[in-house]
Amino acid sequence: MNITEATRSYESWLGRLTPLSQADLRLKHQQMREDLFSFLRATYYRWAQIWAEACPDLARDHAVLAVGDLHVENFGTWRDLEGRLVWGVNDFDECYELPFSNDLVRLAVSAAVAIEARELSIAPEKAAEEILEGYQAALQKGGQPLVLVDASTPLREMVRYRLATPERFWNKLRGFPALRTSVPKKVNRAIEKLLPDKQVPLKFVHRTAGLGSLGKQRFTAIGAWLGGQICREAKALTPSAVRWAEGKKPGGMIHYDKILRRAIRCRDPLVVVRGEWLVRRLSQDCFRIPLSHLPRKRNERDLLYFMGWETANIHLGTAKASRLARELKNKPARWLSRASRTMRDACFQDWKHWRKKAI
Repeated sequence: MNITEATRSYESWLGRLTPLSQADLRLKHQQMREDLFSFLRATYYRWAQIWAEACPDLARDHAVLAVGDLHVENFGTWRDLEGRLVWGVNDFDECYELPFSNDLVRLAVSAAVAIEARELSIAPEKAAEEILEGYQAALQKGGQPLVLVDASTPLREMVRYRLATPERFWNKLRGFPALRTSVPKKVNRAIEKLLPDKQVPLKFVHRTAGLGSLGKQRFTAIGAWLGGQICREAKALTPSAVRWAEGKKPGGMIHYDKILRRAIRCRDPLVVVRGEWLVRRLSQDCFRIPLSHLPRKRNERDLLYFMGWETANIHLGTAKASRLARELKNKPARWLSRASRTMRDACFQDWKHWRKKAI
């Protein structure tokens, strides 16, 4: 099937699992037309559908509990139980058992597309090299979370740029329209459990965020507590789009909590899975970091290296470092660059079709 047919089929499958906002889906379809990077982020279901055919040699790689929808803007910061600032993967909506190379290729493709959009200035081949070097270094180390408070690092200097302007974050949140629909009781209860005081008055707004999950229910609550603003959000979780790509009926296990528990990670204590809902704190230091929120002068080699490192942190939750290192050693030179070009070209062809015949 082509991308238009695939989108109809996937959204029909998804709609049997959770209520969908048609207005948000229309917005998503429009954003998919605007540029290749947005299209890539919004269409993980298509990636899952064509991956094995496009990269048959990699499809046989050792399976791990993978991020799935990994890309260069799926990274951010949070505070751990000690209040330390930590950097890593921000979202696991599509986590599923996949060949470990799947995440690496998708990350490298997203870097290449970001380079084409002038969001990154490094060469695509060098980007793939840095991702792979970071991944291999983390395997040799046995994994290690990226905590940004113990020593000065280029990564910390980059993320501090966004943390220096908290008003930008809160002004954007307050700018979202008030929610017109009622909030489910189970969502209210789940959010209340994450509040410092259950009596905090909350205003619910309609926040459109991300692209892969755009269309699913999302409830964002803003309040004030002891002189400062706070935010909690609940968003609907569904099984990975891989299940749709494999031709399975709607339903199946959601692996979000498992990947949080198993990965080498300093967890955010205010990110919890409650059934089919992800509930979390949002703040200027607990949020996804788009490339545009990084300083213009930055060390992109380090940035991509640490993205590769963090990918290994995730994979080591369900695989041995020795097994992954052995498979990497047996791969031909520049395998990641070649595979990322193959998937980038397939994505580009789908994007051209979508721009001409979008639903």
